[in-house]
Amino acid sequence: MEVAAVLLFWFVFLVAATGNSHGSVVTYDGRSLIIDGEHKMLFSGSIHYPRSTPEMWPSLIDKAKEGGIDVIDTYIFWNLHEPQEGKYDFSGGRDIIGFLKQVQAKGLYVILRIGPFIESEWTYGGLPFWLHDIPNIIFRSDNEPFKLHMQKWVTYVVNMMKAHKLYASQGGPIILSQIENEYQRIESAFPNNSGPRYVRWAAAMAVGLQTGVPWVMCSQQDAPDPVINACNGYECGARFQGPNSPNKPSMWTENWTSYLQRYGEEPFMRSATDIAYNVALFIAAKNGSFVNYYMYHGGTNFGRSGAAWIITSYYDEAPLDEYGFIKQPKWGHLKELHAAIKSCSKPLLEGVHSTSPLGRKQEAHVFQMKSGECAAFLVNRDNTSDARVIFQNFPYDLPAQSISILPDCKKVIFNTAKVSTPPNARSITTGLKFDSVTAWQQWEEVIPIFSNTSLVTENLLDHMNTTKDSTDYLWYTFSFQQDSNAQSVLSAQSNAHLLHAFVNGKYGGYAYGGGREIYTLQTTVNLNKGTNNVALLSVMVGFPDSGAYLEHKTAGLHGVRIQDKDFTHSSWGYQIGLLGEKLQVFTDQGSKSVQWRKISPGHSRLIWYKVLFDAPLGNDPIALNLGSMGKGEAWVNGQSIGRYWVSIKTPAQRPSQTWYNVPHSFLKPTGNLLVLLEEEFGDPLQITLDTVSITGLH
Repeated sequence: MEVAAVLLFWFVFLVAATGNSHGSVVTYDGRSLIIDGEHKMLFSGSIHYPRSTPEMWPSLIDKAKEGGIDVIDTYIFWNLHEPQEGKYDFSGGRDIIGFLKQVQAKGLYVILRIGPFIESEWTYGGLPFWLHDIPNIIFRSDNEPFKLHMQKWVTYVVNMMKAHKLYASQGGPIILSQIENEYQRIESAFPNNSGPRYVRWAAAMAVGLQTGVPWVMCSQQDAPDPVINACNGYECGARFQGPNSPNKPSMWTENWTSYLQRYGEEPFMRSATDIAYNVALFIAAKNGSFVNYYMYHGGTNFGRSGAAWIITSYYDEAPLDEYGFIKQPKWGHLKELHAAIKSCSKPLLEGVHSTSPLGRKQEAHVFQMKSGECAAFLVNRDNTSDARVIFQNFPYDLPAQSISILPDCKKVIFNTAKVSTPPNARSITTGLKFDSVTAWQQWEEVIPIFSNTSLVTENLLDHMNTTKDSTDYLWYTFSFQQDSNAQSVLSAQSNAHLLHAFVNGKYGGYAYGGGREIYTLQTTVNLNKGTNNVALLSVMVGFPDSGAYLEHKTAGLHGVRIQDKDFTHSSWGYQIGLLGEKLQVFTDQGSKSVQWRKISPGHSRLIWYKVLFDAPLGNDPIALNLGSMGKGEAWVNGQSIGRYWVSIKTPAQRPSQTWYNVPHSFLKPTGNLLVLLEEEFGDPLQITLDTVSITGLH
């Protein structure tokens, strides 16, 4: 951007920021964000409002603040708020305004990551699926239909924030906004320089909304002035290329405290010491002044909100776990780190930075002020060996891969490898047992037949485009004539996440794949003389959330053969979703619309189970132990607590997730309705409702 354009931006920016006498002026320079003329060293934590409940928000914010967090970072989830074009929902757990006002009431700042593409292991990357149906649209590119709808949504969000006076320039907590998200990963995928043009357009569009606070693009090295380019990842202290202008601060927008977890995977355990080392290295080596932990509290992917293959629990290894408990030593160690860095923030932000070697893999970063005030970070990059170094004529012992912080260039007050916080552990206590045969009831999902379907085509439809993310399920049905009773091999190809086969109402088997490659379900089935009805249930466990040309991604059935006959190009009848979903049998009212019966032994598939229970006493978090079930979804009083897939195992031969969070706000004192949809097989008599607590380890 030319100098004149930059100066014009700052003029408009300052006018917007000072338009309200009660507002703050938020600017930046090459060292840090500047709030009301003061350079700031800021630590931020990601807490996503829809991944917890409004009742949890105050406690989560309090614990973040106590842990030395200055800023709460959240995305805004477009498909949550505008699931149908022009119809908005900000009620209940979607109340982002209420969430931000609670953050403000606690005295913390906010970073609002508008996106609108967010990825975030959220279905379709946060984009509403109705965008897919806009003619000639190409997501996240220099494409007029996409830009029109993106600008409309971003403007809607910004105006809503302005209406509630939530920007710092108006006296609110929002000090920074984000446009787009990790776009550089796909920027080159679009031809004719469309990617860079889109980046420039998005930046100009955002800045033109005049929020009075700066904008940032994460993982976007070519972010145009005045938008700040920021780093995402585990090791931004080592890998960040740095600001793309000497007038921009060094910011880390996603320091991953764990990592996403898919069904069939073990959780990624990132240590407190590794996080602390990389934060300290970013501050020292990259002149970092802003670090956001992604996630500080992960929470729960309630309902069907998780992206493809993502488990219901989200970033449970964060400093605050899924239930909101402090996870030690991670939380405590980072709190000490924040305090140590804040104790020398003045020389870090205002001093002259110099670096000197202390050994082959050791170095000193010194921040010296004219007044003589001094801070030093002594770094040992050797990840296998301790080191003794001499700094300013004094010896210092540095553990392997560690950094010592000396706020006066003399005394060590913190070393990233030395953990003083004792660890704790989560404890599960078995509570209510659902082991009474007479308490449970079941209803078998109706298997559709071709003659009863209303949507009929002569070709195989795409699962995603047909369901439009309204359900995980799409029935593909057809019928054919057979001269005699016989056993035959059914072979079906799909790239949906899972495929069930039913022939003449009898279960024939299932297969699953990763959603990218086509896999084959092959099973022997019994055919009748006369008409045979085949129903194939295609299942998605969330829609994809990343990659270029997301609007072109497809899933579903690709071909079917029975013995030597190819039915791929036959007449196909479709049913979108399950009948139980349509009737909402998981609600009190909807459950009255079907005939339930006592549960029976055996391994029937596609069974709905229901039971009534009273809420446990006390305030401890509670969780449903579904270790005896297979795959499906669970509802409490009509609210989905998420998908479960217990039958798929990790390499350690255990489920990726066994316990499922049941927020107290979902419950009433007595007569709570628990409903489960079981796709595969399971024993509901072994389900328990357990209490969750924290115990110290000594």
